Amino acid sequence: MLQIPTWSRIVTVVILLAGLLIALPNALPSSIIDRMPQWLPTSTVALGLDLQGGASLLLQVEVDQAVNDRLESLKGDFRTKLRKAIIGYDHVESQDDTVSVHILDPQRFDDAKNLLEGLNPPTGGSMLSVGQRAYEVSESGGDVIAMKMTEPYKTETRDTVVNQSIEVVRRRIDQLGTREPLIERQGEDRIVVQVPGLNDPSRLVDLLGKTAKMTFQMVDETASPEQAVLGIVPIGSQLLYEDNSVKGQPPSPIVVERHVVVAGDRLVDAKLGYGQGGDPVVEFNFDTVGAREFGEATKDNVGRHFAIVLDGKVISAPVIKGAILGGSGVIEGSFTVQSAGDLAALLRAGALPVPLKVIEQRTVGSSLGADQIAAGKFSTLAGLALVAVFMVLRYGLFGLFADIALTMNVILLLALLTALGATLTLPGIAGIVLTMGMAVDANVLIYERIREETRNGRSIIASIDQGFRRAMATIFDANMTHLIASLILFQLGSGPVRGFAVALGLGIVTSFFTAVMVTRLMVVTWFEAWRPKQLAL
Repeated sequence: MLQIPTWSRIVTVVILLAGLLIALPNALPSSIIDRMPQWLPTSTVALGLDLQGGASLLLQVEVDQAVNDRLESLKGDFRTKLRKAIIGYDHVESQDDTVSVHILDPQRFDDAKNLLEGLNPPTGGSMLSVGQRAYEVSESGGDVIAMKMTEPYKTETRDTVVNQSIEVVRRRIDQLGTREPLIERQGEDRIVVQVPGLNDPSRLVDLLGKTAKMTFQMVDETASPEQAVLGIVPIGSQLLYEDNSVKGQPPSPIVVERHVVVAGDRLVDAKLGYGQGGDPVVEFNFDTVGAREFGEATKDNVGRHFAIVLDGKVISAPVIKGAILGGSGVIEGSFTVQSAGDLAALLRAGALPVPLKVIEQRTVGSSLGADQIAAGKFSTLAGLALVAVFMVLRYGLFGLFADIALTMNVILLLALLTALGATLTLPGIAGIVLTMGMAVDANVLIYERIREETRNGRSIIASIDQGFRRAMATIFDANMTHLIASLILFQLGSGPVRGFAVALGLGIVTSFFTAVMVTRLMVVTWFEAWRPKQLAL
């Protein structure tokens, strides 16, 4: 009847004590937390942007450029394939979403078509896309082969670019050492970035607005920068500008060879360092392939200038004084400590596949967040107090048991948010307040069932036992439907909706535990200690 196994009592008490320890740092000032022993939990709940303050950006991914890049890459593949096969052609051009080539020798037309069809990869990985190709191959008059990008491949390309951009943005923000940033997709081509605790959105814009595509190219020392400015640039070279702000001078033109000696994706590490004069520099290391390419380039070009190009701008063009075979080097330029550190972070995180455009940026002040925290605490405590008073007035001692279980429910919920690293937002506080009402709802069902059993003439023991047993099914069903609703909100929602769903879902789990296990343990312990003749319920 009213028996709880010893192991169940121990487990319940251990869970409650663990919850108290994990949630305790949230109620202590940082000065005390810093002096706590290392074996005790010291983590606190991560506050969202609306509570802690910080920077928020809405970014647009230039997905159309990704499609254009694919077409440009296809044009280059056309030329490479036809040249290797020694098939004559006179032009390769792209228009809209189609790349076409004119074959000069009609006898080699079929060979060229079979060769170029090898550049048509399958798309997607779903059952519906089996057999589909990225391009539609067609022939037109005059021995012209055309490949048109299909709509499914366009969609796949855009989705891939957005997902890659989100991952690069996440890695870059992680380099800042911020806690619990919110990075998620919005619509088809936008990314929402919220960084709590960062009060300088301009730094975030600088960090995310750069593509960070780095290349190492040789300077074309046979070309005249003055003539290049007038539009006279040798074939195979390009005009760029070198940053001279450290010298207090405007950017100077410099002609570099288009051929990339070492690509920036060969970098495996980059960090802030200091040069011989104490100026900030960026120290970098290549992978095995990059180290070999870098070593060969420096060995074969001693005495020449070597341009380090970032997003189309030359940040440094040092003279190669000797072969660098270790796969490491130093980037010198007009750096401050912060800019050098940011550049190192960009290089470690990798380049964006396409540029990101900042559509909206805003800053949430910490003072506003503090006001919201105070309002959230007040609403939570007020709700807790009103519910506690009602339960005591309605159910007496049993209402007090429910209030203790309700308090433990809030503590366990706070402990779960802390342990899981979830971010608490203002909607999350609303979810906590709602959870308190749902938690006592289970106790109300149990107590009303006990009253009904008592009115039917059952004994105290039987009434309490049947009250918990028969209310269990109703409590389980109610909590399960709420849990399903919170999971749907979390899956389909974003931002504030997800914050509400997280707090609500975790609160459902803790409220079920406290309403059934904790309340039952207190009632049974009270009955075993006092053996009352009748229930004051």
